[in-house]
Amino acid sequence: MSSYREWNLRSVQEIIGSLKDKPGALLPILHEIQKSEGYIPPESVPLIADALQQTRAEIHGVISFYHYFRQTPPGRNQIQICRAEACQARGVRTLEAHAKEKLGIDYHGTTADKEFSLDAVYCLGNCSCGPTIRVGDDIIGRVDNQKFDELVEELSAAPVSLQPISDGEQE
Repeated sequence: MSSYREWNLRSVQEIIGSLKDKPGALLPILHEIQKSEGYIPPESVPLIADALQQTRAEIHGVISFYHYFRQTPPGRNQIQICRAEACQARGVRTLEAHAKEKLGIDYHGTTADKEFSLDAVYCLGNCSCGPTIRVGDDIIGRVDNQKFDELVEELSAAPVSLQPISDGEQE
């Protein structure tokens, strides 16, 4: 059983409708869609382009330019590794290589079982305790390879909680 769910068309349409008339609406729309859905569904790009009277290529260009935006659904456990200078000075490159090998994915990747996704971020504000990662809303400092492995094992063992899908409105 999986907590992996499809994106909600109605929710995306409501986000676009509520923000499309604001100056500089594209980034707020993208942020809200990602907040709501966990990623920017490729099928939402034409909806955004039409609402903002832009081309699909323009929308895709912005999505692909910013590392923050995902174009595929994230795993149940989203792991972000800080790549800012302070964490680099504290050995994050070794941790990055280990995390990618351990999970068998690269940045913006999701494991085949949909359990983990891995992303880079550029400062988690925990500079004195680097290398730092974020899992969901939790910031974890002084992460070495052993601590990373223990965390992955702990997350893998955690029970899956199913999220209700609102309105049955799926696309």
